[in-house]
Amino acid sequence: MTCDSPPENTGFLRTRRLRATGAAGVLLAAALLTGCGQDSGDTSTGTATSEAARAVPERTTTPSYSASKSASATAAMTQDQKDRKKLLDSTKITFDKAVTTAEGAVSGGKVVDLDLRGPGKSDDDTDRESASPSASASPSGTASPSGSASASPSGSASASPTSTGASPSDASASPAATGPEWVATVAATDGTEHTVRIDAVSGKVVKSTEDTGQDAEDKSRTAGWVAKAKQTPQQAAKAATDKKKGTVTSLELDENDKNVLVWSVDVVDKSWNETTVDVDAATGSVTAEETDTD
Repeated sequence: MTCDSPPENTGFLRTRRLRATGAAGVLLAAALLTGCGQDSGDTSTGTATSEAARAVPERTTTPSYSASKSASATAAMTQDQKDRKKLLDSTKITFDKAVTTAEGAVSGGKVVDLDLRGPGKSDDDTDRESASPSASASPSGTASPSGSASASPSGSASASPTSTGASPSDASASPAATGPEWVATVAATDGTEHTVRIDAVSGKVVKSTEDTGQDAEDKSRTAGWVAKAKQTPQQAAKAATDKKKGTVTSLELDENDKNVLVWSVDVVDKSWNETTVDVDAATGSVTAEETDTD
């Protein structure tokens, strides 16, 4: 009978179909695995690229670059340059204002010397000490530990505020400099010199005293220099700064080695170096220039 053949053929076909399906499943699984691996690799690569992009600016950016540069520049400065910078940074009153104030403190006065100084840099520290509260006795005449309580009535006069020998202007002076000062030498019409100290922050006169120890010859020489100096301190300073840009910190009227009357003007530039420029006091021409790079 022929009725048994179809089932055998059907079984064979089903077996081939199953094998084909299994093979297709294997191929599909392989494709999926390959795809997942590629996606994973792409994601990893993308993440690494993103991280690198963020890291580059972090490495190349210096948060305190300007501060580091400033600190490095300051460290490279000499001590003199640092001192000049510190002094000028704390000074508010310019030299020309100091000249006007100093000349106004002495009747008919003319500035022949002006110098910017820091605290404690003065020529009359002794006067300052004598005018200080600790150097003078109290008004009540309270005995000191040295035993001045046994002094006679005439001796007790030394306990008065004016017993130190200081003039009224001395008594009103500040006991010690706490900031920069302009120290000026001002010549009266007869050549008598006065020292005028000006607070370089407020512009107020701290102290004004007549210099002692001047004889007639000294006064005559100073008066003669003032008469010969056709250039004012301000004009001499302008001639100096036209030659060397910077800030005036000192000027002095004196004769040079060739007996020519000059204004010697100190100018501090932006590098904190100091240049001394000599200006002919009669003509206003620059006669010499020397820079201190220390």
